[in-house]
Order: sequence, then structure tokens, then C-alpha cells
Amino acid sequence: MMQSSNKTFFSPSTFTLIGVPGLESVQHWIGIPFFISFILAVIGNSLLIIIIRSERSLHEPMYIFLAILAATDLGLTFCITPKMLAIFWLHVREIHFNSCLVQMYFTHTFQCMESGILLAMAFDRYVAICNPLRHSSILTKKVLINIILAVTFRAAIIIIMCPLLIKLRLKIFKTTFISHSYCEHMAVVRLAAVDTKANKIYGLFVAFSVLGFDVIFIFMSYSLIFRAVFKLPQKEARLKAFNTCTAHIFVFLQFYILTFFTSFIHRFGFNVAPYVHILLSNLYLLVPPFLNPIVYGVKTKQIREGMIKIFHTKGTA
Repeated sequence: MMQSSNKTFFSPSTFTLIGVPGLESVQHWIGIPFFISFILAVIGNSLLIIIIRSERSLHEPMYIFLAILAATDLGLTFCITPKMLAIFWLHVREIHFNSCLVQMYFTHTFQCMESGILLAMAFDRYVAICNPLRHSSILTKKVLINIILAVTFRAAIIIIMCPLLIKLRLKIFKTTFISHSYCEHMAVVRLAAVDTKANKIYGLFVAFSVLGFDVIFIFMSYSLIFRAVFKLPQKEARLKAFNTCTAHIFVFLQFYILTFFTSFIHRFGFNVAPYVHILLSNLYLLVPPFLNPIVYGVKTKQIREGMIKIFHTKGTA
């Protein structure tokens, strides 16, 4: 702790996560729906991975990408929810500085990976509908592996600079209390008592280079898909082609609408109560992991059949 011009500055080894500012007295109740969503996300995504792995008929690009998406959702859920519930229910609010940076890195890395996987899934649907005869020759096993590695390494490399810039540049902080329920990048940067322009610029660069790039190309893919679908001569063929995309479109919309709405409130919602932003931020990260398996389970016949087969096998064992 240092003092300068009647101001106190900190060089902390630990931070304190407040949780949801302004709602501390009811956080134990807020934890209940987040706990339920955590259980649903773990069960749903684990089932998706088990079904896709065990059913050879699902060893296709669309379902492989879906399994990667489920694994990413599991990682994101385990990054945030256990610590959040510890804050809400056990009042364990302290987090070591380095642990905070690790949580920040993996949280934002999994976010970036999810966006990349949604882009890969849109590309798969584009090839399957617009160029069906060449689908298997374009999306070969080697291409699938390269896409998954590209999505993973892009996220891992582009996000690493966020915690590194904090670790290397931000040595002094105005307070050790983080007004959030997890170590979000800007929530930590705002605490710094030194110039944070480089950190803020890099954060914006990540947002626009990852989310902006992915949204543009996903939008282009589905625009080309819709154009191809509406050119099909038979109504039944159009409905069948469109039906293969509805689950992807729903997941894409709920992920990016929550993303942009949360970012808009975060940067421009100056008159919005802090607890609104924090709750929206939590929902943005924790709703997709439990909702995605439900959407794909309801809309995808092969996954429903795989789930019935697993439970039927257990019931007759």
C-alpha cells in the first residue's frame, strides 16, 4: 500500500470480488438460478459429447463442431460458476492476483473459441447446402482438424495479451475490490491507478477483430444459404434445408445478441445500475452453455435418437 497526495494506492497480491454490486444482501437467492443453469449445462453438454462420440453416424463435421462447442461451453461454465457460487453462498470473495489473471484468460479464451466454432458451423452449413456434392471432399478430416486448431490457437494467442498487459503494465491500483462476480478484463483494468490506454485499446482490438470478423462472415454464410434455399424448386426441399439451419441460427442469435447488448450497456449505459450490467454479463456467459444442448437436442433428430438409445441401454442393462 502506498500513499501519494492524500490518495492511497495498492500493489495487491489478492483482489476481492464483490459479486453483484448493490444486491449483496440477496446474492444467496441469485445463486440458485445460476446453480441450476450450471447443473443443466454440465449434464447437457456432457451428454452431447458422449452421444456424438459413441454414435458413429454422428461422426460428421456438423456434429464434431457441436461436440467442440459443448466442450467449450463446459470449460466456460467451470471457469466462472464455482467461484461465483462461492461468493454468493460461502462469502469466499478473495482471489489471488495471478489466479484472477488465469480466470480472465480462460474465460475470454473460451468466449473467443465459441465465436470461432459458430463461424465454423456456419461454414459447414454453407458447404452442405450450397455445394452438397463436394461437402465430404471439402470438409475432410484434415480440414476439420486444421479448423479446430485454428480456432483454438487464434483464441489462445489473441487473448494472452490481455492478462499479460495487466501483469506487466498495471502495478498500482486504486482499490482491490472488483465490482464483478468474476475477473472480467475491463473490470480489472478500471481499478488501475496508472495509464490504461494500451489495455483498453487492445481490448477493443480483440472485440472487433474476433467478434466483428466472425459476425460478418457468419452473416455472409447464412445470406448465401438463404439465397440457395429459396432457389430450390420444391417447397419440401426448401423446408428441409432451412430446418437443418434453425438450431444454428438460434444459437448464433442468442450468443451475439447477448454479446452486443452486454457490450453496449458496458460501454454506453452510464445511467444503468451496476447490478444490471453485472447480471447481464453473467447471463451472457452462462445462458448459452445450458441452452445450447437443449436447442440442439430438440431440433436435431439424430441427437434425440442417440439420447434415447443411451437411456434405453441403461434401462435394460
